[in-house]
Amino acid sequence: MRYRKLGQSELELSSIAFGAWAIGGWLWGGADKKDAVTAIETAIDNGMTTIDTAPVYGFGLSEELTGKAIKGKRSKVQILTKFGMLWDEKKGVFFFKSQSNEGKDIDIYKYSSKERVISDCEKSLKRLGTDYIDLFQIHWPDESTPVADTMEALEILIKQGKVRAAGVCNYSESLLKEANSKLALTSEQVPYSMVNRGIEKDILPYCIDNKIGILAYSPLQRGLLTGKMNGSYRFNAGDSRPTTIYYKEPNLGRILEFVEDLRKIASETSITVSQLVLNWTIQQPGITCALAGARNPQQVLDNVKAGNINLDAESIGRINELISTLTIENTI
Repeated sequence: MRYRKLGQSELELSSIAFGAWAIGGWLWGGADKKDAVTAIETAIDNGMTTIDTAPVYGFGLSEELTGKAIKGKRSKVQILTKFGMLWDEKKGVFFFKSQSNEGKDIDIYKYSSKERVISDCEKSLKRLGTDYIDLFQIHWPDESTPVADTMEALEILIKQGKVRAAGVCNYSESLLKEANSKLALTSEQVPYSMVNRGIEKDILPYCIDNKIGILAYSPLQRGLLTGKMNGSYRFNAGDSRPTTIYYKEPNLGRILEFVEDLRKIASETSITVSQLVLNWTIQQPGITCALAGARNPQQVLDNVKAGNINLDAESIGRINELISTLTIENTI
């Protein structure tokens, strides 16, 4: 596994990080807790030392499972978690209506006041069973709170030693500039994949110019670029993937054909489609690491290999040519 410095911080992250959204079960149709803990342990033991989680992933469950898995291994891992998404209070900006893992209706709010950021940190520390967080990130922009207030809270937590570095998620270029003027940001976590490359227009260039690391989430487009999906795949209750534009026609059919073309390139180097996609992702300019979810040890080991290989320039060129011919329509 390759390791890379994140932004201008002292953090060294594995080029493939363990994305812990799926193990929380929320919007993924449930998860097996024992498999989840074993998956994280397998990741750490095989060099995938960076774990990205969040309180809202399973409403505390993902962080709790991460805490169990890292017990006795804290010095070996980098814990990335988030703040600012509420399900226990109606404050800030209403985000969307969802359901808990038990099927209970829940309203999700975005709220990152100074006081809430600090209290969210304390709750995360407790669930994770640690006394510091390597990277603390605002999960989504909160229009009800001045950016300066949120950044001030992060600065306090850094001075207290409870947080090593601060980052943002899903920020526009203008918000990035505003936040970075208040506190030197370490990273931006954004969706990025072969079929979702919107950040290349403005966010990616700004981050490169300002030495802000990019954490790419959903590089496998929530399973669609793994080579394991087909048009008849059955989703569990509560799985939100079928509602996204990538799982709707005509996009679904186009992407599945695209994946078959990728499979041909992958087979030439004896790797899987997932490994090819992940390795392509971490070779893109400005990308520090790619977050890859896994719900069992075998999926982890498949992802780990993606960080140990290196696609050559010819393969990258062929992949980029295929990407250039793919059109994704906004079907929502």
